[in-house]
Amino acid sequence: MGIYEMTAEALGGEKVALNEFAGKVILVVNTASKCGFTPQYKGLESLYQQYKDKGLVILGFPCNQFGGQEPGDAEEIGEFCERNFGVTFPLFAKVDVNGSNAHPLFNYLKDEAPGLLGSKKIKWNFTKFLVGRDGKVIKRFAPTDTPAAIEKTLQQLL
Repeated sequence: MGIYEMTAEALGGEKVALNEFAGKVILVVNTASKCGFTPQYKGLESLYQQYKDKGLVILGFPCNQFGGQEPGDAEEIGEFCERNFGVTFPLFAKVDVNGSNAHPLFNYLKDEAPGLLGSKKIKWNFTKFLVGRDGKVIKRFAPTDTPAAIEKTLQQLL
């Protein structure tokens, strides 16, 4: 099953068919509100504002699997992201990205773009997966790869 056959629950609770993003360059990010990398929200929002009209969409998936750094409920997460970073890109309901309850999207992304030494686990918050306009996974970026650092790769796809 490819990315466009999947659905995910938006932060507000409604189901979103990911084929809604077909033909766009997609950056999927597992996020957290209380992480050292949380300031990346600002850079992600900047990329989104700069390139959304050229076909970029960023999909944020809050996850509480790393150090319990996303303890809030959907409303708290949304308010935090909007208040502190002005986030306007789509945010989804909290998910697991590893383990038996991992969201199918993250299982797919990990299979298509393994990490260091072929590891399929996501190691921390703000791991990023870049998906091309055709729905194929192009690259995995580490949490330490800032939004600014991946901009050049994005520009090549837009």
